[in-house]
Parts: sequence; C-alpha cells; structure tokens
Amino acid sequence: MDNRVYIIGRDSVPQYLRLDAGEELAMTLVVPPGTDVQLALEIDLTGPGASLDLAGLYLCREAERVDLRVLVRHSSGGGTSRQLFKGIVGGTARAAFDGLIYVAQDAQKTQAYQENHTILLSDAARVESRPQLEIYADDVQCSHGATTGYLNPDELFYLRSRGIPEAEARRLQMVAFLAPVLRRLPEPLSEEIYAGLS
Repeated sequence: MDNRVYIIGRDSVPQYLRLDAGEELAMTLVVPPGTDVQLALEIDLTGPGASLDLAGLYLCREAERVDLRVLVRHSSGGGTSRQLFKGIVGGTARAAFDGLIYVAQDAQKTQAYQENHTILLSDAARVESRPQLEIYADDVQCSHGATTGYLNPDELFYLRSRGIPEAEARRLQMVAFLAPVLRRLPEPLSEEIYAGLS
C-alpha cells in the first residue's frame, strides 16, 4: 500500500488523486498549530477494488482558520474508503470540515465510511462539520458522522487524583483523542504534535 503523509503549510498537497483497479492508498494530512489553510481534495476511485484510507488532524490553538473540503467519489464497484479526521480547536480559532462521499449507480458493493471528531478548548472556538453521503447504488455499506465536545471533566478529575498536574492531564487527554491519527505519523512528527499540545 502506498503511504503518504502531508504537513499542510510545508508540503505540496495534491488536489486531485485517482485510484485505478486494485490500487491502495493510505494518506494522512496534518495541520500544525499556527497554520491557516483552505484545502480542497478530490479523490476518485475509478477502478474495481480500489481502496483509500484517509486520515487527518488539525490543531488550532489561537486564531487560525482551517477549511478542509474532501470529496471521495466511488465510480466503480467493490471499492473501499475510510476517512477519519480529528481536530482540537481553541482560542478564537475557526475550523470547518466539509466531506462528501459520492457513490455512482454502477458502484455496487462499495464500502465507504467518514468520521469527523473535534474537541473545543474554549467557548470562543467554533467548528462546523458537514459530512455528507450521495448514494445512487443500492448494494452498499456507507456511513458518516461527526461529534464536537469538550475534554471530559471526569477523566481530568481521575488523572488529577493520581497526582498528574492539570496541564499534563489535559495534554494526555488530547493525545488519547488524537491517537488513532498520531500513530500513523513518523515519530519525529508525532513528537512535534505532542509538543504543540502544551
């Protein structure tokens, strides 16, 4: 499987990708703190059995503006796509995720899943999440979902009761939340993200 990691603001990110029959792609997008971004990404699964594993994380701690738009189009049958985007938004930052899974009429046996989860660190931070499905085939397994919330106060209390200082306890909560995406990254980049959570 082709594995690609892009740091937005540092790397040149493709705006269009095409996966032909049997091709597999794992792709991870990282929006580091202090980065304003408008990204539109379109991925076409044009061949039978094509597979996409797409993940991303965004960290907006101050006044950043992040706008992620993702279109995954299944044009042929038997394809699989998985999307998982996680974000942490604080300060007066604004983040938006607009995702669409399109399944064509002939794309039977498609499996496509999309998730976007965000934690807010302040009352002034704002998040918009619009996961969408547009399905024209009748033999598919597809789902989408989004959640937005705050750090769990019960978890924070538990960590504090074990002698962990509040700032470190909050950082541990954030690391646990981002872990499914962080584990996809090279170690130096994971450490950079961890440092950015302080």
